[in-house]
Order: sequence, then C-alpha cells, then structure tokens
Amino acid sequence: MLDLIKKRRSCRKFTEEKVSPDEIDQILKSALWSPTSKNNRPWEFVVVEKAETLKALSQCKPHGSSFLSGAPLGIVVLGAPDKSDVWVEDCSIASIMMQMTAESLGLGSTWIQIRLRLGEEGNMAADNVKKIINAPDKLEVLGIMVFGHKEKERKPYSDDILLWDRVHYENM
Repeated sequence: MLDLIKKRRSCRKFTEEKVSPDEIDQILKSALWSPTSKNNRPWEFVVVEKAETLKALSQCKPHGSSFLSGAPLGIVVLGAPDKSDVWVEDCSIASIMMQMTAESLGLGSTWIQIRLRLGEEGNMAADNVKKIINAPDKLEVLGIMVFGHKEKERKPYSDDILLWDRVHYENM
C-alpha cells in the first residue's frame, strides 16, 4: 500500500486510450465499498465518458478543470447532506479510494475540486456541474475525479519530502 501511495501522483495528461468497462467497474466498486459514517453511504456517482459532456464539465469553473476535456473518463462525486452531516468526509474517502484503485490498475487520476469553488460568471461551479449532469437540488457536488491512461509516468514521492516536523506525539 505504501508503494502505491508513493507512486500515485496527480495526472492531467492522458493517452487517447479508453478506460475499459472492467477498470471502471473496479474503480466504482472501491467507492461503493468505501467506509462511511454509520454506514449511511450518502454518495452518488455519475460516470461520464462522452466527449461533449467532458468538455462541458471542463468549463464549469475558470481554473483547474480545462484538462478534463482531453480525458477519457470523469466521475462526478455528489453527496446527500440530508443523509449525513459528514457527507463531505464520506465522499472524500470514496474519492481517494477510487484514486488508489486506479493507481493499482496502472491508471492516472486527479481530483477536480468543485465544492465551494466559483464558476465563470461568479456563480458556483457546483451549480454548473449539476446542470450539466441533471443532478437534483438536494445533492451537493464534492468534485470530479478524472481517470485515464497516463501520458507519462511521474517520479514517485521520496522520503525526503516527508514533513516529520508536523507529526506530534501525545501533545503539541
């Protein structure tokens, strides 16, 4: 597991190769099996493969999402605040589980932050995403997880970047 964590780096450039249905299934299983508070499972996932939808989603906010238009797969992660007061945490856990599963399959991934981000015209990026995917008002968008075959492999993290001075035992 530690080797996977060291190897997983954000990837924003992908080959044109599609993510296979089996790979998508495995990524989704990891999200659906992810732990949640009180087993409430307050998440919903929208799988997006159509180029026109990926392009529309890539324009949901002014910065940090444009590369989505060149990716083969996006998964919008939504949460239901009416099911859990910790939907953000539960959806975040599911998101990183998907990223780690993708890495184990040799796929690249990155997280596009949507929650609390502004859209192009000063509206909320989440509202733009919900409109594109026709999500109900009761759901909140956490982010968009992006997946694909890596255009190039990045160097893994090394121990020399670990911030051990931020680790405290018993008290600060």
